[in-house]
Amino acid sequence: MQLNVLVKKLRTESVGLLMLSVGAVINAASVVIFLTPFNIAPSGISGLAVILNTLIGTPIGLMTLLMNVPIQYLAYRTLPGGLQTIIRTVFAVFVYSASLDILGQFITPGIAGDDRMLNAIFGGVVGGLSIGLIMRAGGTLGGTSTLALLLQRRLGTPMSTTYLYTDIAVVFLAGLVYGWEGALYALMVIFISGLATDYALEGPSVIRTAVIVTDHADAVSQAILTQLGRGVTGWQAVGMYTRQPRNMLYVTVARTQVDDLRRIVSAIDPSAFIVIGQGHTAYGEGFRRVRG
Repeated sequence: MQLNVLVKKLRTESVGLLMLSVGAVINAASVVIFLTPFNIAPSGISGLAVILNTLIGTPIGLMTLLMNVPIQYLAYRTLPGGLQTIIRTVFAVFVYSASLDILGQFITPGIAGDDRMLNAIFGGVVGGLSIGLIMRAGGTLGGTSTLALLLQRRLGTPMSTTYLYTDIAVVFLAGLVYGWEGALYALMVIFISGLATDYALEGPSVIRTAVIVTDHADAVSQAILTQLGRGVTGWQAVGMYTRQPRNMLYVTVARTQVDDLRRIVSAIDPSAFIVIGQGHTAYGEGFRRVRG
């Protein structure tokens, strides 16, 4: 029994390290292929390293690694219970930093074409997806993400505020070095990267949630259960305008079942009130299995 637990743990850790490595290499490739050839600085510590490379010729990967050392050390001394995340982050930062300098020696600038806008878009998309992969493996790429967590824990500063300040600072420096057009491209990369990261973490919006207010709750519930095969939760409510008791139903369906849901409800209760919401993922019977 203990051997099975150990094997399962080793398998989980191996998959996590593989995801961290793949995500770090892909992110480094996105910087080398899409951003640095066009003087577009990524966000955070990597952006500072790119700017320093332009100004004084220091290796991007090496500077990224060196600037992360004090931040990760401070995180180790400050953050309680976050040792596993720090270890994974240090591993991802090391692979990322090494990949930046190694790939920079072998990848020809402009390999993805000479359209600056197109390269900025792809840099943001590929970079954001790779960050999402790293975060799903329980790590980060260090730098400002770790700094934001430190300030949030110590001073109560919202992480979004810290990200905003650090990114604005990097974009401002990029504007001074590369011109304000380059700064605008950097802002676009940051925005697209954030969207891509959210997509990688949460997945596509594939489910819909519905709240139904009806006077025929039993009939509507039974129809949904039998025709759509979806569970329904109901509770009593009060209409605040009429002060009359009403029944509310809550159901989660696949995106393709929305029209069927409307048809079923309206056939039983044409006066029913239906609100359709959107969600990313549902866990439980009929959807994804809950994993520990």
